This record gives sequence, C-alpha cells and structure tokens, in this order.
Amino acid sequence: MGATYSISSFGHPNISATHKTTIELTREDFLTHTGDCIIGVKADKACADLPKKFKELLKLGRRLRITLECNGFKETITARGDPRLTFTDEHRMIIRKSDFVCGKTLCVRADKAAADLNRDLIEELKKGGRLSATLEVLD
Repeated sequence: MGATYSISSFGHPNISATHKTTIELTREDFLTHTGDCIIGVKADKACADLPKKFKELLKLGRRLRITLECNGFKETITARGDPRLTFTDEHRMIIRKSDFVCGKTLCVRADKAAADLNRDLIEELKKGGRLSATLEVLD
C-alpha cells in the first residue's frame, strides 16, 4: 500500500541547482548563491510535517517517486526510504544521492541531484515559478 503527499514551494532568482549529490526544499523565503542544492523556497511543508503513515512507510526502506513540476516542465526522481530516517527538521527537506541521514533527510539513494535536473525546469524556477512536488511511496 502506497501513500502520496504534495509539497508546494517557489523558485527564486538565485537558484543555480548545481549541487551534485542533493536537492533541497526549504521553508526559508530567501536564497543565497551558496545554496546550490535548493530548488524551492517558501515551502509549505518540511520533513517534520510529513504524516505519520508516510514516515513509517519510508522507514521501511520503500521506494519513493518524487515528481517536480513548474509551468509545464516536469522531472521525476526515484529514491529510497531508510530505517534511520528521523524526519525531525521543521524547515528543510533534502533528497540525497548518498546514504547520509540527518533530520533534514527525506530519502536516500536518489537517482538525481540538483545538477541533474532539467535546465528548462530550473530556468522557470529562477523566474520564481511555483514548484509542485508530489511524493509517492511505491512497492
């Protein structure tokens, strides 16, 4: 039995999306040039906000499909949950290619990082477009 959850955030002129191992959504409303993994600001949710059932499924190591959409541009990422996930961060949500886990980690072993995302999608986000992220637990 899977579960689906949606997160809304916005782009920002400083989005570069050049980080090679992570993608981040943040509740912060600003972004400096050093935040090269951040693709969405003013997110309406962070790791701590995920429903209990969703967290439980990811802690079982289930696969996660993340669909990012902005102004007609779409990107799909596949990753995994992990029993070590804590989902404690109240401001951020990070998708990781590695197996590193902290309170900000949504998932690990992702098949894409910020640098791998469609550049047309990133250009729309640089214009401040609304980013819709749909999280779907699989298997």
